[in-house]
Amino acid sequence: MKRLMFLLLVGLLSLALTQCAPKATPSPTPPPTEAPPTEAPPTETAAPPTPTEVPPTKEAQPKILRVAATASVTTWDPSASFSTEALYMANIYEPLIWINPDGTFKPALAESWEVSEDGLTWTFHLRDGVKFHDGESLTADAVVKSIQRTIDMDTGAAWIWWMVDAIEAVDEMTVKITLSTPYPLDRVAASTYAAWIMSPAAAAKDSEWFEAGYEAGTGPWMLESYTPDEEIVLTRFEDYWGGWEDNQFDKVVISIVPEQVVQAQMLEGGEVDLALSLPVETLEDFRTNPDFVVYEDATLFNYVGFMNTKKPPLDNKLVRQAIAYAIPYDDVVEVGTGGLGQQARGPVPHGLWPYSDEVFQYTYDLDKAKELLAQAGYPDGGFSLVLTHAAENLNEERFAPVIKDALADLGIEVEIRPMLWAQQWEWAKGDPTEAQDMFLLLWWPTISDGYDNLSSMFKCEEKPFFSLAYYCNEEYDNLINEALKLTATDPETAQEMYIKAMNILVEDSPALFLYDTSVFRPVPTYLEGYEYNANYPFSTFFYPIRMAQ
Repeated sequence: MKRLMFLLLVGLLSLALTQCAPKATPSPTPPPTEAPPTEAPPTETAAPPTPTEVPPTKEAQPKILRVAATASVTTWDPSASFSTEALYMANIYEPLIWINPDGTFKPALAESWEVSEDGLTWTFHLRDGVKFHDGESLTADAVVKSIQRTIDMDTGAAWIWWMVDAIEAVDEMTVKITLSTPYPLDRVAASTYAAWIMSPAAAAKDSEWFEAGYEAGTGPWMLESYTPDEEIVLTRFEDYWGGWEDNQFDKVVISIVPEQVVQAQMLEGGEVDLALSLPVETLEDFRTNPDFVVYEDATLFNYVGFMNTKKPPLDNKLVRQAIAYAIPYDDVVEVGTGGLGQQARGPVPHGLWPYSDEVFQYTYDLDKAKELLAQAGYPDGGFSLVLTHAAENLNEERFAPVIKDALADLGIEVEIRPMLWAQQWEWAKGDPTEAQDMFLLLWWPTISDGYDNLSSMFKCEEKPFFSLAYYCNEEYDNLINEALKLTATDPETAQEMYIKAMNILVEDSPALFLYDTSVFRPVPTYLEGYEYNANYPFSTFFYPIRMAQ
């Protein structure tokens, strides 16, 4: 392939992770420090296949699935994981429940669950006959110890359990979780972070034990070997409760390949069976290749452009609205993603609850923009703005000039200032009156609930963290907080309140709601079972993938 690119999703993982750091929550008491493990690290088995092997065919019935990915590992501790190792965690460990691609839920380690009428008590009934990789059986005690360990460690995404008052084993196979406030705990229990269940023996270990190469999940795959920044080998767990079929794989060998063009070459050349990060410019080549089926899916990632509501002239709502009308959103999507995306409708992306088409959406209307700017006292523009973006983010680098050119039509001069993400974030977290005027951000929720987007980015904050428009509207805050309490018991009323809040937000226009991203993935025709799940954006589930019959 001759074309080059950038990636919408996994290719920006290192950047995106830093752009979505964990939120601040009260800190539970940390657990006692344990001594380092005395056991020897796991013994590696036979060497994985080389890229020169003949690509699998249906007749050959291969047992090794070969994958190219960008996902590195920051930790093997399932309680601390909050980075790109989610790709591996989701195949080694399992939560109580899973979220389907359509937002509904299905059993994982819990076969069923119910919530009390007041939304404060959640009861999970565990699946019988489940084994951990270390041979122990799944019990309520194991679930309690796993979740409590994560809460007590208070690192990574542990804050998602902030509403838990108590967690207890009712009997050997029943877990009861009591909350301090009504909350959609099903979304927490199905998270891609901080919700993994591990064996009681593993839950008693400290992080050093996991970093030595140990794991003790219930998932279909076990960690066989790991070479940092080069390769991860997973081997099937024969006692997996889901069972195995003849056309499934014995091992998964993941090569860490940062260069997206190289991944495309490896996939097209048959050196790997799946490539998880490809240049958007290669999309058409794969679409026309009869050896591949191309999956194109919406993600829960979206781009916003914060406007500094604490600095003139952006402290004037009419100016912010004028800018929102001046943006050619279709051009932003085309330039930024090659068309793989759609204009956002507020900060909650398509497919994430409580998204609604009833939320107002700005469209490109230069005459309306000029009219509003004149009403604000700037008939010819006549001011300048500093727009910052993460230098590592190629999407932002591409579409930032579109915003600059669009605002020039209003007489507004925009200085585009690329900055390393850490520097951009630190500047934005200082004094808002001395900060940037506009701040481009890629965002995705930690759990599959739009409250994360609505609160993290736009709730009132005394000291700026992720609310980098420095926006504060108490009516908005009250609406989303009350909606959150009703989500588990009265979701229809909750969504009505969210829609009202989102329309207040769009009316106040503290940010440009630019676009929701999409991802494409070519899958060879000799494979079946692949499915993208936007609720687990950094995870590809290898268990369902098998040779086509």
